[in-house]
Amino acid sequence: MVLVSDQQSGEAGEPTVPDEVWERFARDSERDIRASAPKEPSARARMVTERLRLQDQREAEQASRRGIRRKGARPAAQPEGWRTGPTRHEADRRAARRRRVWAFLGVPLAVAVAVVAMKPSLLPGHLFGGSGTPASAGPELPAETSAPTTPPSAQASQVPTRKRPFAGSPAERWADGADAIVVPDATPVGALTRKQVATALRDTKDLLVGANLDPATLRGERPVAAIAVLDPQQPHMMDDVERKLRAPDEKHDPLTLFSRFDPREVRLVGNVVKTRGRITFEAGKEGSVAIHADYTFVYPVSSAKGNADEVTRTIVRRVLDIDFLNPEKFRVTPGKVTIRRHEQEIGNTACYVHDGFLHPLFDSTASTSAPPTGPTTDPYDRSRDIRDSPAGECGALSRT
Repeated sequence: MVLVSDQQSGEAGEPTVPDEVWERFARDSERDIRASAPKEPSARARMVTERLRLQDQREAEQASRRGIRRKGARPAAQPEGWRTGPTRHEADRRAARRRRVWAFLGVPLAVAVAVVAMKPSLLPGHLFGGSGTPASAGPELPAETSAPTTPPSAQASQVPTRKRPFAGSPAERWADGADAIVVPDATPVGALTRKQVATALRDTKDLLVGANLDPATLRGERPVAAIAVLDPQQPHMMDDVERKLRAPDEKHDPLTLFSRFDPREVRLVGNVVKTRGRITFEAGKEGSVAIHADYTFVYPVSSAKGNADEVTRTIVRRVLDIDFLNPEKFRVTPGKVTIRRHEQEIGNTACYVHDGFLHPLFDSTASTSAPPTGPTTDPYDRSRDIRDSPAGECGALSRT
């Protein structure tokens, strides 16, 4: 059959397309056909496919004999490179997406870890031992908003341990450390603004924390955080503090302001000091604000050179009257507080020892201090006015 082209011929009857163009077109077409044609699987690919097919067939027969109904069989797998799996670029893109997802999730995860590190009690069950209140002790008591009228009830007779250092103590249900020092909402007082009163209340808490809860202070180091709150212009106050810390004696005892232990003698058990009390404020003289703070701190300790498993407790109650004076009426340092009165009552420490440290007594160790001569006192009784206690006497304790 002769195909007649619509294309016109040249003068000699030859086609207008040169031979080399037709040859190049033929080569290109053959190459494109080979590239697009299905490739025969290799011998290895056929072997793997057949093995998997036989395996699926055997599993289906076994399942049928056992009466198991399978929802579907695995498709015949093919070795990598036989039109299966993502390309290298697609795999890279998926890996990049996974990295972006984990980077996004890592931010809140890091924040959560940081928050838990700062406050382990946020974890359910207090996995890191951040709280001294086990579930068996009952719920934590609400914050103290007024002076209690009776002492806390007697607890079950339990020996404190390193795992439960507050066992058998009313303090087991108290709040922990600085969290227990609740600052009331500030209001304007006299000539002082709400902001100034809020500063005075915050400074009062900082003083209590720095003097009674700061780890450096408890280790017997200089109570830098507490001193920073005091007004250096208060007459004799700073000189008195420096004298007490430099050379403690009966008349200059830093324990009247600070809770300090000798780390060569005792060590705190855990990282929790139980705390309970309240802060109140009212108008003072000449437009100032008068702040009253009454708090009890319970310290669990063990011996640093004896039986480290034996735990006892020292209980310190402190009452502070603080003035935040009107800078327009008094020569004061703005933002600092003045201590007008401070009193303390210390339970379970050696009597008549004035070296600047608390000295807890252990049941297994014979006391070398003078025997108590005063009345028996419950150190957890916050219903008593601290001024009713005989000053300077060493009495017995009804419990620790």
